[in-house]
Amino acid sequence: MSRGGPHRDGGPVATGRGPRARAWQENLREYALEVRGSVRDGERGPLLVVAGLIVICVVFQALDDKFLSPRNLSNLGVDIVGTGLVAVGIVFVLLIREIDLSVGSVSGLAGAAFAVLNVNHGVPEWLAVIVAVVAGTAVGAFHGFFFAWLGVPAFVVTLAGLLMWNGLTLYLLGASGTINIDEEGLVASLTSRHFGADVAAYAVAAVATAGYLLTTRRRRSRHRAAGMPYRPMGEIWLRTALLAVVAFTAAHTLNRFQGLPLALLIFLVVLVVSDYVLRRTRYGRRVYALGGGVEAARRAGIAVERVRVAMFMVSGTLAAVGGLFVASGLTSASPTTARAAGSGMLLINAIAAAVIGGTSLFGGRGSPWSVLLGVLIIQSIASGMGLLGVEDAVQFMITGGVLLAAVAADALSRRVETRRGRP
Repeated sequence: MSRGGPHRDGGPVATGRGPRARAWQENLREYALEVRGSVRDGERGPLLVVAGLIVICVVFQALDDKFLSPRNLSNLGVDIVGTGLVAVGIVFVLLIREIDLSVGSVSGLAGAAFAVLNVNHGVPEWLAVIVAVVAGTAVGAFHGFFFAWLGVPAFVVTLAGLLMWNGLTLYLLGASGTINIDEEGLVASLTSRHFGADVAAYAVAAVATAGYLLTTRRRRSRHRAAGMPYRPMGEIWLRTALLAVVAFTAAHTLNRFQGLPLALLIFLVVLVVSDYVLRRTRYGRRVYALGGGVEAARRAGIAVERVRVAMFMVSGTLAAVGGLFVASGLTSASPTTARAAGSGMLLINAIAAAVIGGTSLFGGRGSPWSVLLGVLIIQSIASGMGLLGVEDAVQFMITGGVLLAAVAADALSRRVETRRGRP
């Protein structure tokens, strides 16, 4: 009698193990086949991005031992937020196979609107923040109307918006071009505030780990009840353990500097809410359905135009929120500063973060969580080169090269899927 493996005469497999062990073995085999199939089909998983991030960290740490210092990692955790929020909005638009080229200008407009209202006209900060965010939503609705109802290509609409909102930002800021905001105010505290108590960061790590374990176990139960492939419990426990190591290590590192940054906490909340909307709600499923094919979605009864307008409104809203975080980090609103919200770098970095993280430019594939990995890649490269004193020209070329590589990988993945007869 063989121990494990198929029986030669095709009879029952005798493993000498209990039912639970056999179930684990069978599920693990199915999962391994699934992973091999994904790799064969050209699908990119987060493991490749994580591996790239590890390589970046190792290289820059070898070149400068300050790269993985608590101070630099804490600053990195704050610096990713502005670009990351804009990139989450980009993900929503990319999922329906479109693009929003105006997010950088909308971010700059939101920062300028807030600064003008609060500093020049004495409007309370909370009200100026609301007006700035609503302005971003209105801009998104404007783009969505021209695209969804008038049939103007999104590329053209948002490219025109890039110029219009950049011009409006310059007009609002006036001749000075720069308005400094209150360094002790509400917006400035978005990036300067830290929760110094150690328990805050550890509590977030614990909640994230427990939340992941509960959601994955519930998903496993649902898939199992429906007769669908499901992950073995061993893999779930392994993933949870790895997440716990990463989360608590990050919490420990943040506590060695100034504690948990408020900006990072807000960013994580936005990612959780966005992921829930896209994965757990009927509206989110409509978004993915639209990304899979417009005509199929329309025949399924989906109001395509409304979904399209809503996606551009989400993009505009998150661009405005991201712009406020950028203005907070700079404690000023200025479209002429090289890294300010109105510059093209924010647009490029946001698109790069979404695509590098795994969101497809061809629609229907991606999630808000992909932004976290993508923006960490982008910002880690910028931080490492900043520590090494690399000039901006070289940073632009490297960032552009990384974006090109990510887009090329996405295109190759799509080509493989097309050859295999997938839409």
